[in-house]
Amino acid sequence: MPPAPPAAPREIDSDWRRVSPKHVVVEVVGSVIGSGITVAVLLIAGTWLDLPVLWWAAAAIGAIALVAIALEPRRVRSIGYRLRADDLVFRRGIMFQRQVAVPYGRMQLVDITRGPVSRALGLADLKFVTAAAATAVTLPGLPLEEAERLRDELVALAETRRAGL
Repeated sequence: MPPAPPAAPREIDSDWRRVSPKHVVVEVVGSVIGSGITVAVLLIAGTWLDLPVLWWAAAAIGAIALVAIALEPRRVRSIGYRLRADDLVFRRGIMFQRQVAVPYGRMQLVDITRGPVSRALGLADLKFVTAAAATAVTLPGLPLEEAERLRDELVALAETRRAGL
């Protein structure tokens, strides 16, 4: 089968696309595991060393983790992306918002990664790397089919933009 022709330049996409709502599960599982291990280590160390301050630290970390887990659905809903004519715009954050525009011609690598929980839910993360190390952007929680389609489209767009340089 011959390769598909490069995609035509996109019109400005006025709607933000959101990640899958199932991504909340991935984030919650990660938070539970990370905070659970931390709390367990503090409780064991507090008991072993007979230091009640470590028990209080474990209780504080547990309470902070519960609040963070409760806010996770809202944080996931804040993640979005938009394909424009010359770049991909990515946003995330509730209180501290981040918005990054990645020009198609500057993309050097578009990578799909999947952890065990993401794989079980049929999700994937799409990572864009440019020449500047600080501009690596990861778009988490995409359905696998959408991530693969978007990767192929972005690679084709990046090739046509680099060829025009």
